[in-house]
Amino acid sequence: MTQDYKHPITPPPELVQQWLELSPALAIAAAFQAGADQELEACCEWLMYENDRQGLRAARRPEPPSLKEQALDAHNRMMAGEETQDDWAIVRRALESINE
Repeated sequence: MTQDYKHPITPPPELVQQWLELSPALAIAAAFQAGADQELEACCEWLMYENDRQGLRAARRPEPPSLKEQALDAHNRMMAGEETQDDWAIVRRALESINE
């Protein structure tokens, strides 16, 4: 995974900082509670339109992008002039993984 990959229920850094300022122990509990609440809401919303257990599992626990997908995303950012230092590393790893 790259730094750019972010799971859908990752709390914003500002909120995490706020929790940590209150208390590290409370921060952990608050993070779990916030994540569980977001997950429950997302599942309920998904179930309004679908009724498939396997589909729900796939929608709520997606696989991280493959190296190929990451490299293509990095390439697209490069073409748009929005690349990061990580993008270059991703493309390099992808190229190094190709068998000659």
